[in-house]
Amino acid sequence: MVLAFGRQLKLLRVRAGLDRTEFGKRVGYAAQSIASFEQGRRIPQPVFIDRADEVLDGGGVLQALKEEVARAQYPAFFRDAARLEAKAAALCVYAVYAIPGLLQTAEYARAGFQMERPLLNDDVIEQGVSARLARQDIHDRRPAPLLSFVVEEAVLRRPIGGAAALRGQLEHVLLVSHKRNVEIQVMPTNREDHAALGGPFTLIDTVKGQRIAYAEVQGDSRLYTGQAKVRELEARYGIIRSQALTPRESSEFIEKLLGER
Repeated sequence: MVLAFGRQLKLLRVRAGLDRTEFGKRVGYAAQSIASFEQGRRIPQPVFIDRADEVLDGGGVLQALKEEVARAQYPAFFRDAARLEAKAAALCVYAVYAIPGLLQTAEYARAGFQMERPLLNDDVIEQGVSARLARQDIHDRRPAPLLSFVVEEAVLRRPIGGAAALRGQLEHVLLVSHKRNVEIQVMPTNREDHAALGGPFTLIDTVKGQRIAYAEVQGDSRLYTGQAKVRELEARYGIIRSQALTPRESSEFIEKLLGER
């Protein structure tokens, strides 16, 4: 899809009689960025697509590809989940290994991508960071979706990106937790009872009233729509919410962690 968009962009630019430098000036991008878009090496943001369609008199051709191009920002294994997440009426997220993507700062996200093996090149890292931050528009969407997170204590202590990056991340989690449609709970490490030791998962409520479960591990993922599996994960999430600290206690816990740094 990204390559197809790039070819269409180039065709419209050439038809308009513009070289990359002149076109770049009109849309506010460097000629090098235009080349990257046309060659499919970089995924354009929605604002660029809108502006390019207008400048090139595309008649909506480029804008029609915007949703598919946006999906291409994500790894193939996550694209279906990303589409459901963006339109969800509610989300329940259990995080085991890292701060959930919907709560990450740019610095924390970048550090995570930089640690991946095999190594990612810089363009892929920045694309990943941009895509992850774009997902966070869900926090301010209207009507506001209900967002619940249960995060393991160990995640909040793991200094991904270094001490300064972690501090900024914890501060950001506190800030997001103040939103009326967001609840963040911490699962303390010293809890003797724990109902979800099988790994992280997410419950997605669609606007049509369907509940879907999503699980991901080692770059592989699966969406569950069968009632039996979804109800099993629903039950687990309900129990770990009762086992975790309350949202108020969780905020106090995170503030205490910040005081230790």
